[in-house]
This record gives sequence, C-alpha cells and structure tokens, in this order.
Amino acid sequence: MVPKRLQAVLWSAGTGKLDVVKDKHYIIHQVLAYGSWEDTKWLFKTYDQETIKNEFVDYPEKDYRPATFNFIKNHLLGLEYLQLNQSRYDPTTPRVIG
Repeated sequence: MVPKRLQAVLWSAGTGKLDVVKDKHYIIHQVLAYGSWEDTKWLFKTYDQETIKNEFVDYPEKDYRPATFNFIKNHLLGLEYLQLNQSRYDPTTPRVIG
C-alpha cells in the first residue's frame, strides 16, 4: 500500500489507486526524482535495492536534473562504475526517437 503522504510526489494518480507491484516503475522514478529523504527510505523498505537499480538503469525516465541524477546514480544506488547516458534522464535535453 502506498502511503497518503506520498500524494505530493505521486501526483498523476491517487495513492489509493496505485499498486506497488503494477505501478513500480512510476512509483520508483517519482520518489527518486521528487521525494524527500523519508519518501526514499519508504521506497527502499518497499522495494529491494536490485529492483530499484534495475528500474533506474533499464527503464530511464526524463525526470532527473543533473545534480539529482548524479546523486542517485553514484551515491544512493552505488552505480558510479556504470556509464549511463545522462541525456536519457535529463528533462532539459531533447528526446532521441528511434
């Protein structure tokens, strides 16, 4: 169950309608990009670190400003060794289609 206090971070849907399994992609990216430290702690209690890493790496979203992207990638998820294309995460860069 998604706590009501996350409604400000998960603004596209009511928290009562979100399913932590079916909506994990949306929940993980929204909380990583916009959540507080308390929200992030909830995220890591709800999903294992491998699931969070896989969503971040394999299914990028353009929700992360450069400083946020670097903090999450290098410090929170410990992926400093991995080369990720930051433009796939940065909302200020144009999308690459095709």
